[in-house]
Amino acid sequence: MSTFETLTGRVNDVLCAVNALQWDARVMMPPGGAETRGQQIATLKGLARQMILAPEMGDAAEAALEAATTETDHRAAQAVLEARAYHARLPASLLQAQAESAAIANAAWVEARARSDFAIFRPHLERSVALARQQAEALGYDGHPYDPMVDLFEPGETAASLSALFDELRAGLRPILDAALGRPAPRRDFLFRDFPVAEQQRFCHEIAGAMGFDFDRGRLDTTVHPFEISQTRNDVRITSRWTPGYLPMAIFGSLHETGHGLYELGVDPGLTRSVHATDLRGLYAVGGTSFGMHESQSRLIENHVGRSPAFWARHFGRLRDTFPEQLGDVTLEDWLAAINCAQPGFIRIEADELTYDLHIMLRVRIEMALMDGSLEVAEVPGVWAEAMAQDLGLKVPDDARGCLQDVHWSHNYFGSFPTYTIGNLTAARLFAQLQQDPAIATGLAQGDYAPLRSALQAQVWRHGRARSRRELLETAAPEIGETEAYLAHLHDRFAA
Repeated sequence: MSTFETLTGRVNDVLCAVNALQWDARVMMPPGGAETRGQQIATLKGLARQMILAPEMGDAAEAALEAATTETDHRAAQAVLEARAYHARLPASLLQAQAESAAIANAAWVEARARSDFAIFRPHLERSVALARQQAEALGYDGHPYDPMVDLFEPGETAASLSALFDELRAGLRPILDAALGRPAPRRDFLFRDFPVAEQQRFCHEIAGAMGFDFDRGRLDTTVHPFEISQTRNDVRITSRWTPGYLPMAIFGSLHETGHGLYELGVDPGLTRSVHATDLRGLYAVGGTSFGMHESQSRLIENHVGRSPAFWARHFGRLRDTFPEQLGDVTLEDWLAAINCAQPGFIRIEADELTYDLHIMLRVRIEMALMDGSLEVAEVPGVWAEAMAQDLGLKVPDDARGCLQDVHWSHNYFGSFPTYTIGNLTAARLFAQLQQDPAIATGLAQGDYAPLRSALQAQVWRHGRARSRRELLETAAPEIGETEAYLAHLHDRFAA
């Protein structure tokens, strides 16, 4: 192993340890541990930054760049040099402040959400916004202060590019939504019956396994807000939320995180401790090339596979056997109509496919305004309520079902929300292309997901961060437009 590989592997190990601490903080840790956990994470991230900026890392990267004989080797060395330039612009004190504030803010967010009281979270959000603005100023930008934030999660995107993309998407969504809402609403009462948590967990464990999630290298646990996190490529954690009075939350939350987990488990083992398994700019031990590409894998599994007639033709009998009293009077056709119904709601992670992106666009508008100072944190609940009324015709009843529902701002993830919509668009492009393969189409129809996994492994997962999202799409789905496949999918599912 070269010096370069050894040094970058050590950085990856430190960041995997950060992920272990973050998983524990969001799943197992008692609330009183938030402050000290924040200090621990800040220490490790600071150490990772020091390792990236160390002279020996620079020397090793320069030597690796000079000796590179393949495009992969060249990109790995170049990524380290770019990360060094990035971190050189960020004060160490800012990194530490963000890490410490995130742990404390997360605990405050959990309490605020439970009490439905934005006032509890407000000072922490003000602190997070102030730190995000400092980060943007330190990094520099030519257009909007949101640009360097979103570039961290989805390289190449800016406030201007996102605004143009969202305008195009919104124009395409509106007629589909109007058509869907103009149709008679299907029966949905059975989704809200009492579903024991233990049985939900058992069923979701089964379908995650059926999709190919390897429980020898992964776990499914419980959290307030579902997420996936990797402690190594051989220790991938997914989580879900179990709502006794609403079954789809657990099922589709679990399928969503399973998609993330499959991506992490599928990274080429040769990249596991290399720079291609680590986001050195964001200091994340994430194998996927961008958050948008990562999200595309979760949305592909959750929606294109998990809400399809073929999937439930295979699994609905088992679901009804798991809940015979609750679903005894429900047919497969009833179930499919209910889970694919356009039904505007307050909660993003419970939203149907058709209204989901309106939730994202709302959040992105607020983030942009917070970053450029045109919106104060105190105004967020009111602006949120106005947008929900305008976009979805809903009156927000309380903070928990409004601006406190997402965990992202407590973790300083400003700029990450656009990647959910980018993920939807990317998933549709990939799936439209993949379905043209007869082996994949036949496998999906028969409940055999191996051909789909094999194709995604070859075209996306194995590359880790070695190729960008756009480069992967140029190979996997070169002739499909940015919004074309997604709008066609939504039209077929909701308006046809």
